[in-house]
Amino acid sequence: MSDTLSHKLIKDHLLEGDMTPGGEIALRMDQALLQDILGTLVMLELDAMGLDRVHTSPSVQYIDHTLIQQDNINADSHLFLKSACERLGVWYSGPGNGISHPVHMERFGVPGQSLVGCDSHTTAAGALGMLAIGAGGIEVAMAMAGQPLYLAMPEIIGVRLEGKLPDWVSAKDIVLELLRRHGVAGAKNCILEYYGPGLAGLDAMDRHVLANMGTEMGATGSVFPSDEVTRDFLRSRGREADWTPLAADPGCRYDREERIDLSSLEPLIALPSSPDKVVPVAEVAGQPLYQAYIGSSGNPGYRDIAVVAEIVKGRSVAGNVSLDVNPATRRILAALIDEGHLGALVAAGARLHQPGCNGCIGMGQAPAAGRNSLRTVPRNFPGRSGTREDSVFLCSPETAAASALKGVITDPRSLDMPYPRPREPVDMALDNAWFQPPLPAEQARGVELLATDNTPPLPLIEPLPETLEVPVLLAVDDNISTDDIMPAGARVLPLWSNVHASAEHLFEAVDSDYVARAREQGAAGHAIVGGANYGQGSSRENAALVPRLLGLQLVIAESIARIHWQNLPCFGVLPLTFVDPADRARLSRGTRVRIEGWRAALAASREVTATLDNGETLTLRHELSARQQAILAAGGVINYLSSTP
Repeated sequence: MSDTLSHKLIKDHLLEGDMTPGGEIALRMDQALLQDILGTLVMLELDAMGLDRVHTSPSVQYIDHTLIQQDNINADSHLFLKSACERLGVWYSGPGNGISHPVHMERFGVPGQSLVGCDSHTTAAGALGMLAIGAGGIEVAMAMAGQPLYLAMPEIIGVRLEGKLPDWVSAKDIVLELLRRHGVAGAKNCILEYYGPGLAGLDAMDRHVLANMGTEMGATGSVFPSDEVTRDFLRSRGREADWTPLAADPGCRYDREERIDLSSLEPLIALPSSPDKVVPVAEVAGQPLYQAYIGSSGNPGYRDIAVVAEIVKGRSVAGNVSLDVNPATRRILAALIDEGHLGALVAAGARLHQPGCNGCIGMGQAPAAGRNSLRTVPRNFPGRSGTREDSVFLCSPETAAASALKGVITDPRSLDMPYPRPREPVDMALDNAWFQPPLPAEQARGVELLATDNTPPLPLIEPLPETLEVPVLLAVDDNISTDDIMPAGARVLPLWSNVHASAEHLFEAVDSDYVARAREQGAAGHAIVGGANYGQGSSRENAALVPRLLGLQLVIAESIARIHWQNLPCFGVLPLTFVDPADRARLSRGTRVRIEGWRAALAASREVTATLDNGETLTLRHELSARQQAILAAGGVINYLSSTP
């Protein structure tokens, strides 16, 4: 039987389950990726498990989010993470090395291997032919402890690329076209597998753009073949020995099919404040502009910044625009310096920032309130930029650069100049001086964790009572993101390792009184009611953990985004969905919901009956496997593992 590349990768790592879409499978994870804001929780979870040394190799801890050191909190956290890496056998990539996803691709990505990361954009490594999946930190911790990664077997969507991109159109426009067609939940529980003749015109970092932003459609992963483009990328970094050819079998069949004629695309832009509100740039040209932001894991390549440098070279950025440039890796920054592109950017009036996530996650470069900001980042959820009243558009580097020159949103095709096509230098050899490899096991045993007041031990989570009877404390709209649940930005993000301090900020932009009501309700528990695609976006597990510590026991929604749905039972919260979406209108703040004998009810049927305080009944549905039900009954993963031989 002919197989897709995705099926081949899954077969190579399958430990349990069959490959029928929707059924639970268990996968062996070769590698693990941690970023700093959620890596702290992973390290605390590994400590709670009593683990001596991780099983995934390599496991790499990156410092890429918490780069603003406005006080001691972030710097202390870096030392804590470094000590945890030394103790557990994890690589440590310190501040300044760059964003986890492109750095991992440069240094550790291996075609055919599997990777799990506590960041939803871990999917970016699929650009090299890896099976790369983002997950909640607790599931990453389990994989690092030698456990499988469990997930629903995804459908495989074949995305055939044909033709060649026109001038002034690039990889970002391809993925924006997919978002325009399918929306932010259009690939939930799917893998996007790219193939076709159009791939030849996309280099490895172009492919990274598509693989990275597949998660904005809810995709489990994105997969590209490992071909000569992949080989060139690894060869340029002195790693050709890690290359192996990988491709789908001729004549393989996909669960769903998609076709994009690259030659028909035009510059696209996502309007505030969702990645799928996509229109042609020409439709919004002329609107005022305050900021143009280049970089992030959404456009991390050398080309993505070099093309901006070529566009603005010998010109000046408009006086009303801040052109912010954020290189993705130390190696790319060095190449931009060597090739003269950084000088051209500085001369044109650009502002330069250190390699890291920075403005993408609201850690600096926050725009003025209500002013338009064009960004090459993956997401434009409300307030994610660090400004609650933001107005963020997503676009290509070409569109951002043209707009910065003109001072208004500009279709780059209107520029009076040839389209520049800079190419990455042939030699991108790596320097490992700034990476600390794992210590030998004997030496690691003597390392003490440098815990701080901001890295307290995780509290014990009590199992849910046999009968749930809780009031709805919060009812929210469709597409509530994990940014809405647990904000990021320079004000809150440094507190994420402290579940007590970060709890004060839950849902603050959605309902500023939620925390007070939850504290008043206390251990008696409460429910949250959501709309479609509840919990979309980031894999941040604290969006499940911290509400649970404030008494959240039950989430009922029209649908729940994949990673958040997996995180909820991992921390003892029951996730259910409406059988009839119209029933959502029957639940509002203050409504009491009663579910008797929930353990037996889950085991007996996919449907669960709830009774409301007016005596009416409500039919709800669950998708939890027997394993997840056992985790939920134990009060979460850590309790479950401690009670399992």
